[in-house]
Amino acid sequence: MGNATSCCVSSSPKLRRNAHSRLESYRAEAELSRDDTGCNLQHISDRENIDDLNMEFNPSDHPRASTIFLSKSQTDVREKRKSLYINHHPPGQLRRKYSSCSTIFLDDSTVSQPNLKYTIKWWVLCFFGLNTHHVLNMDTDGRMLLDIFDENLHPLSKTEVPPDYDKHDPEQKQIYRFVRTLFSAAQLTAECAIVTLVYLERLLTYAEIDICPANWKRIVLGAILLASKVWDDQAVWNVDYCQILKDITVEDMNELERQFLELLQFNINVPSSVYAKYYFDLRSLAEANNLSFPLEPLSRDRAYKLE
Repeated sequence: MGNATSCCVSSSPKLRRNAHSRLESYRAEAELSRDDTGCNLQHISDRENIDDLNMEFNPSDHPRASTIFLSKSQTDVREKRKSLYINHHPPGQLRRKYSSCSTIFLDDSTVSQPNLKYTIKWWVLCFFGLNTHHVLNMDTDGRMLLDIFDENLHPLSKTEVPPDYDKHDPEQKQIYRFVRTLFSAAQLTAECAIVTLVYLERLLTYAEIDICPANWKRIVLGAILLASKVWDDQAVWNVDYCQILKDITVEDMNELERQFLELLQFNINVPSSVYAKYYFDLRSLAEANNLSFPLEPLSRDRAYKLE
């Protein structure tokens, strides 16, 4: 027994020393650089697709990335919030309704069933902020103005385009009338407006172009055309848009759709997480600009409808 015990005790330190020596040698080899070892093995990071890594930061593809329109409006929102405290508005104008245990306040819009009228108003506010064109910087910012979107080369009506058509930013009312006409005539849903916004930001990041007075109408038309076909079960045909915009040809609509798809790299997928992010970011932008819904107490009938 004594010999067996002494044998076990004497052998244990040897095993620990051997394992320790192997660990030290492994660490020493691991700390050597690839140049020192003389092996030209490709590291796994070298084989990763750079484009796939950059896609994580694309708001139209990644649910965690902040939307472009909300990022641009954050500075304005901070300034407005500061002005509320500086100007000392009356308390009645700053009151808000909050839900409690006995009363729940809701508006007339949900992520699954947005309100069309207010969603278009939010959309116009968002699109107005996306207009990043500056006439003086148009040739120096490296952005492109594609011919297919140029309203002078591809007019939407027979009315002559003014000579300075590319130097005056559109007003929000003008954008609203144009978008509202398309949605009303084509009977599009509010969900289609959110998908349209996703495609717009995807176009800005993929094609690296700016929205400016010369191209905003045709860019919006192309995004709405594509979103209506992808989202709605009863898609609107290109010839239907020719009946809404009576002076445009089917061939022009087909070419607009084709080039829009190519600029999106045929990526028309909109995950539910990305859709929800754009919806709630739209609501945040609307609330910051006092365009939110009037809140009403939740009634029994509305509760049944929500179910």
